[in-house]
Amino acid sequence: MARKPNQELKTDPTRAATAPNLPYQPRLPRRSRPGIALIGCGNISSSHLRAYSQRGVRVVALCDLDLSRARKRQKEFFPEAAVYEDYREMLRRDDVEVVDIATHPKERAALIAAALRTGRHVLSQKPFVVDLDIGERLADLADTRGVRLAVNQNGRWAPYFSYMRQAVDAGLIGDTYAVHLDCHWDHEVAISGGFNRLYHLVLYDFAIHWFDMVHCLMGRRKPTEARATLARSPGQKAWPPLLAEVLLGFEGGQASLVFDACTRQRSVETATVIGTAGMLRSVGEVCNATSVEVSTAQGVGMARLKGTWFPDGFAGTMGELLCAIDEGRAPRNGARDNLESLALCFAAIASADSGEAKRVGSVRKLPLARCTPRPE
Repeated sequence: MARKPNQELKTDPTRAATAPNLPYQPRLPRRSRPGIALIGCGNISSSHLRAYSQRGVRVVALCDLDLSRARKRQKEFFPEAAVYEDYREMLRRDDVEVVDIATHPKERAALIAAALRTGRHVLSQKPFVVDLDIGERLADLADTRGVRLAVNQNGRWAPYFSYMRQAVDAGLIGDTYAVHLDCHWDHEVAISGGFNRLYHLVLYDFAIHWFDMVHCLMGRRKPTEARATLARSPGQKAWPPLLAEVLLGFEGGQASLVFDACTRQRSVETATVIGTAGMLRSVGEVCNATSVEVSTAQGVGMARLKGTWFPDGFAGTMGELLCAIDEGRAPRNGARDNLESLALCFAAIASADSGEAKRVGSVRKLPLARCTPRPE
């Protein structure tokens, strides 16, 4: 029977279909392996360097104010890399083409600007900036200098999020109009030191990846407002509130995020993306889902995925920057694109603090008083 002009095709849940094979895994450029320097050799740097060493990325220099930390990473991953205490001395090297900046946000903007001014491409740790206006100026500087500025939003290359992102970009489920992400896990086991004095631990330090995925998965829909709440979980020992929820309005769409960071029983994450022609759904351990269910008019199929967020996410962010350099285009994790993710995050945090909805884009600066560790 012929379908009426405005009749939508419906998914038959009893019909098995083959999930499409999409390029969700990280890739590297075919032609070049530029020299990379890393500034900031703290804990997260091991994930950067492990991913790079496994994939043959060439790291020529390591820099940290604490020289012993740079030497430790040198010994662990790149014995032939030079170590520096002063980033300015390191930037004098002719073989450094890309600078990976993995410091804390407070000093990061100045380091990004310094590297861009010397004509180096830059991969910035997330969150890119704590002030959207500063982020725009850094993006302008990169354009002026003719170099690429990308952000290490490594969640984009976690296998399940990467597959969903590729499916949306390919138009597999039509026009996306709803994204719902929720995480239930025990974050208290990982809270120590300054993190236990960070009030917006969940919405800022953790959820930045999920705000970024909402931005990626909603396609070109314009965000309108954010409403968010925080609460303490019964029995929690950590100081930061561990329960958070966010409602995000979009023109013709909606998104929600739920974080139960004091779940003792098990770790479960679900991600649902709904479009006019289908739905994507993933269920698995938080940060480690291994499959995506694809529902379209052709039926329901399951994509079984290889890899893990750590280290594939870190290989993906650097790999995308290197491919963009090699191919003479803007990186898909570029700075300007990431500012749209940060606008969602900033508005949600401001809403949680004020108890009122916030227009996305109106909150230009992160409320640092609650996004940096409080004094002892």
